[in-house]
Amino acid sequence: MKKAIVIGCPGAGKSCFSKKLRDKTGIVLYHLDNIWHLPDKTNISKEEFDQRLAAILKTESWILDGNYSRTMEERIKACDTVFLLDYPLDVCLAGARERVGVKRDDLPWLERELDPEFEQWIIDFPTKELPQIYRLLYANKKKRKIVVFHSRKEAEEFLNGL
Repeated sequence: MKKAIVIGCPGAGKSCFSKKLRDKTGIVLYHLDNIWHLPDKTNISKEEFDQRLAAILKTESWILDGNYSRTMEERIKACDTVFLLDYPLDVCLAGARERVGVKRDDLPWLERELDPEFEQWIIDFPTKELPQIYRLLYANKKKRKIVVFHSRKEAEEFLNGL
């Protein structure tokens, strides 16, 4: 594994898993939220995001944490390993709620509340986003390793085995 992406529902723990993966492998980690978002809760342009992403994808090794469906196919095609955290909705909602008020290094601001629109996106994720993710993974499965975790315990056991 030299180029990996970590995807899944918000609140699943993609960033936590990615950090542990980085610590086990020594591979440079990029949080897409830190690339896209600015500290004032605005974002860079799509063009600038795409340029920064393209520069990362050209490097020798990386871990990319985040969904960003607009660029997911490009990242899947560029990686050798995909980690999908496909956890139950209640786990993801709890994870999103637990991080409110907690300073994180994967987001350039402190979340003071769970935004209702974001919460709805999490609720809709299993029916609106996940089927498309599985279609992309199935279409690109021959040239990369795809690892799907259905629980945090499975993910921890994988990391402990590295």
